[in-house]
Amino acid sequence: MNNARPALPGLYIHVPFCQTKCPYCDFFSVTSPELISAYLKGLEKEAPFYGDLFPAFDSLYLGGGTPSLLDGAQLSTLVTSLRRHFDFAIDTEFTLEANPDDLSPEKLALYKDLGVNRLSVGVQSFDDQELAFLGRRHTARQAEQALNWARAAGFTNLGLDLIYGLPGQSAAGWRQNLKKALEFSPEHLSCYQLTFELGTPLGARQAQGLIKPLGEEAQRRLFLLTSRFLEERGYLHYEIANFARRKACCSRHNRKYWQHTPYLGLGPGAHSFRDGRRWWNHRSLSRYCQALAAGALPLAGSETLTPAQLRLESLYLGLRTTNGVALDLIRLQPHCQEIVSALQAAGLVKVRQDRLLATRQGFLMADRLPVWLLA
Repeated sequence: MNNARPALPGLYIHVPFCQTKCPYCDFFSVTSPELISAYLKGLEKEAPFYGDLFPAFDSLYLGGGTPSLLDGAQLSTLVTSLRRHFDFAIDTEFTLEANPDDLSPEKLALYKDLGVNRLSVGVQSFDDQELAFLGRRHTARQAEQALNWARAAGFTNLGLDLIYGLPGQSAAGWRQNLKKALEFSPEHLSCYQLTFELGTPLGARQAQGLIKPLGEEAQRRLFLLTSRFLEERGYLHYEIANFARRKACCSRHNRKYWQHTPYLGLGPGAHSFRDGRRWWNHRSLSRYCQALAAGALPLAGSETLTPAQLRLESLYLGLRTTNGVALDLIRLQPHCQEIVSALQAAGLVKVRQDRLLATRQGFLMADRLPVWLLA
């Protein structure tokens, strides 16, 4: 996962529009496509504030929301604006998140023309009953058609998002989803465990006792099944929820978050990080646009991390990946060697070339490992 050259910052654009809201999602989005024009004008005003602080990038990520909801003219306006305000490396990784039912051969050709070279498709499941439970607006057949179109359009870096751990889901059912996904030989797979977030319709139904989540042991088994199944078929399990066919397919942009590389986020609700400082925009499209119309940044808040906080974050983020963390991060801790030895004996970590790495079992307890290491 190490880069041969110093990493440039990454640029994330939050496109906060969805045709419908999925009941499990707590990302900021609105179902008001008539506001896209105002949003694009806001982005055009926000970008110039950061030209000196972030002069160049080597990753561009359009996330959401649903970036594929934008029509050709709107997406072209967005990309043209970004290229006018910022410089990008010649080999920039340009990712666009897309819903299967938004895709068509014509749209995919446009994405290629605009320089998109990494497509992340929100399939979530190849089972129509599971898609209905998740509130997705596409069918399994539409997902398969979209992936075939993407390959025909020439996309050679194709990522699929899948969700597992649905109430009542069996190991056999989840394995079938994985098998179907591999029929398209994706370069990247993100496999997320379903969570019941506060403030979401699914979270409310769970709190009311209308949905019974899978038990912890069943979730653990599905996680281990996922890791073993994909690794046995040549995928690198390089982060808790992420798998790549080869190291070059690991998401360059997402690595920046895990390695404390600077990144800039534009759009409502977007976060940024540089030199130990993190800041974030309003999770409101109206407040975002109003601030920029008044000539101000649309900031909702910021924080400057202390060295101790940065160290703790580095442990939390690093132990989620196969890159792990440098042992120097914990060597000054009392009883460091005893703690590491105990975690090794428990099969939760391993030491390789002066770095501490979580094992597959350790990934299951990644949130607890830093607490134990700093105890």
